Amino acid sequence: ATSRLLVNYQEPYRSQILDYLFKPNFGASLHILKVEIGGDGQSTDGTEPSHMHYENDENYFRGYEWWLMKEAKKRNPKIKLIGLPWTFPAWIGKGENWPYDYPDVTAYYIVSWILGAKQYHDLDIDYVGVWNERAFSSKYIKLLRYTLDKHGLQQVRIVASDRLWEPISFVLLLDSELHGVVDVIGAHYPGTKTVPNALLTKKKLWSSEDYSTFNDEVGAGCWARILNQNYVNGNMTSTIAWNLVASYYEELPFGRCGLMTAQEPWSGHYKVEAPIWITAHTTQFTQPGWSYLQVDGHLEGGGSFVALTDGLGNLTIIIETMTHNHSQCIRPPLLHFSVTPQRATFYLKGSFYMVETLQVWHSRLGFESGNSSLFQQLHPIKVWKGSFSLDLNVDEVYTLTTLKTGQKCGCPEPPPPQPFPSNYKDDFNIRNPPFSEAPNFADQTGVFEYFVNASDPGDHVFTLRQVVVQRPITWASDADQTISLIGSFQWVNMTVTCDIYIEKQRDGGVFIAGRVDNGGIYVRRTKGVFFWVFADGTYRVTGDLAGEEILMKGLSGVRDNAWHRLTLNIQGTSASGLLNGYPLWENVTISKPSNGWAAIGTRSFEFAQFDNFHVE
Repeated sequence: ATSRLLVNYQEPYRSQILDYLFKPNFGASLHILKVEIGGDGQSTDGTEPSHMHYENDENYFRGYEWWLMKEAKKRNPKIKLIGLPWTFPAWIGKGENWPYDYPDVTAYYIVSWILGAKQYHDLDIDYVGVWNERAFSSKYIKLLRYTLDKHGLQQVRIVASDRLWEPISFVLLLDSELHGVVDVIGAHYPGTKTVPNALLTKKKLWSSEDYSTFNDEVGAGCWARILNQNYVNGNMTSTIAWNLVASYYEELPFGRCGLMTAQEPWSGHYKVEAPIWITAHTTQFTQPGWSYLQVDGHLEGGGSFVALTDGLGNLTIIIETMTHNHSQCIRPPLLHFSVTPQRATFYLKGSFYMVETLQVWHSRLGFESGNSSLFQQLHPIKVWKGSFSLDLNVDEVYTLTTLKTGQKCGCPEPPPPQPFPSNYKDDFNIRNPPFSEAPNFADQTGVFEYFVNASDPGDHVFTLRQVVVQRPITWASDADQTISLIGSFQWVNMTVTCDIYIEKQRDGGVFIAGRVDNGGIYVRRTKGVFFWVFADGTYRVTGDLAGEEILMKGLSGVRDNAWHRLTLNIQGTSASGLLNGYPLWENVTISKPSNGWAAIGTRSFEFAQFDNFHVE
């Protein structure tokens, strides 16, 4: 759920961001895009909607991943696409929190997503994963292969198991049938190392999730080091960064752990961070299908190099000299090593002996000085009788290449940053919305979608509806309530108003909230000021999403299947609530949290509708 806010950017800023990520020879020039196959559950920074909320439901226009893949393909038709599920809708497990009891159902569900990508968006998915960072089932993987083939998807390759090198590598060596259907072993955060069993399988080895580091200069150093050393130390020929672009509220877990930052659609502000230009050193001068040359890529004074060729005479060498303290990734811990300035001499042999000049691109991450020089083209190097020398300082990246196509684009400066608007409303009155979700709402448990109320006499035809009615097969600790956040985490005093409609009889309920302090994988421990009304005619005010810290309760007269207007006013240490414009409760003392987002949500996984949302 990390691209959530990107879709809400206005043009031309949205296209500029996408160009920096995907346009060849422009910025990051990415080779591969991995997306979540939404499963209605919390996957780190929010929930992503499933294409099948319920067994008899199919919709290939929910969420933003279809759009993102199309935008990537539009810019680079050769980009590779991967889908991987984190969570699954409840019906897949028939009541159990497990996707493998009915493996034929799960395989059918995943293959439907791949078929829908082609049928509705003309997207060819190249690779599919099993279950992110959770157990794999050999039986399921074999059935997935069988189901893919049955639907003419022989070209879709399987990556397993998006966790650790083991036990998947060991199992592949034992089970020849499984060995025949898994194409790539994908490990997460391998720390540039692999294991003997993985090498013995002779499979392609990938770091299928890595990086996850704050995108400052140290993050860029981490990325530069692992892009090279995942191959040099671990024989990995792909490295995939979580995440593509930091387009989620920064105070959610792992804020700004993207290759660039675009978390302000309301202002148009974004920032092309250093990791984008570190990426370009590799991606602008190689392509999927190029081969690594089997050289020992360790430099004597520390640091590393890799060399790649297209097999048609082109050569690209990428050198990095990142020091320990300037290249620590978020995980795993990095053992100490030292890097010193050095002179390196390279010898070109065989068909490369004929190379006369190499183009040079250079970055220096400036930690002490604070000013970095990123992705600058220097004078070409002359190769003399198959050799050349280079003076390398610390914390540098060099690309030496026969290709003359590299470019550092210049887009105009984006607008300056602005806080979230202090007066914000949404009446959800949109007949053909471009996306299924209302702008800036970040669902943290459940899924909130635009809804058309055909039976309504007129005031509430277009609403926002919570649509997940059974707890999904979870990946994280989703809350027992549903919740969607919006606004600024810095907000202190606020008035939140929303029309609400409880659909669930007897024990249904909804809330509006302010000063909401948590989300993502920590959503269960969310605190704030929550104003609840229930179908049984009662209300509550609580200091937490779980509803355990009760600050006030009483009768409201609210009933299900009728519209009511709730207003929550928080000023300093005091809160009050209105129902349909009349005071219902007041002078409730609020100690903490002292600030946070606004939110809407429901008491359980239940249908409910919201309209005319307003926060000031």
